[in-house]
Amino acid sequence: MPSRDQLEEILTAALRVPDHGKLEPWRLIVLQGAAFSRLADLAEARAVELGGDAEKIGKGRGQYDAGKLAVVVISSPKPKPKVPEVEQLLSAGALCFGIVNAAEAAGWGASWLTGWPAHDSAFTARAFGCADGETVAGIVHIGTPPPDAPDRPRPDLLRLTTWVEA
Repeated sequence: MPSRDQLEEILTAALRVPDHGKLEPWRLIVLQGAAFSRLADLAEARAVELGGDAEKIGKGRGQYDAGKLAVVVISSPKPKPKVPEVEQLLSAGALCFGIVNAAEAAGWGASWLTGWPAHDSAFTARAFGCADGETVAGIVHIGTPPPDAPDRPRPDLLRLTTWVEA
């Protein structure tokens, strides 16, 4: 797991992200230690409130039970007519991807996850202090990669790409 100084370097690199209007339409929350068990318990409690079954509870707890270090990217759009909200949301997504790339470039493993609790406004308000209009763009877990981590299957470039010359 990266040290605080190493994580600050990763986050500094990741913050070089497209940000139309220099609005900084996101904020970061670094999770570590006991925060994970608190969030796992909160996800379980929320699943029960929603009448969730064992699978929903397990999926809600899953990433928090196993977590050691993660960065939560909160999309926090600013009211700016010249900068569409969708561009601000995309900036938060680009920040998630930037964290993954910066962590991997620094030799760490990184995984960008969400899960149903990240899209539940009651959970995100309790867990991360999300206000109205804020959403979780991603939760990026960072740690030591397994030595034999397989790459996931990739889309067929030729099937998805159209080349336009005129």
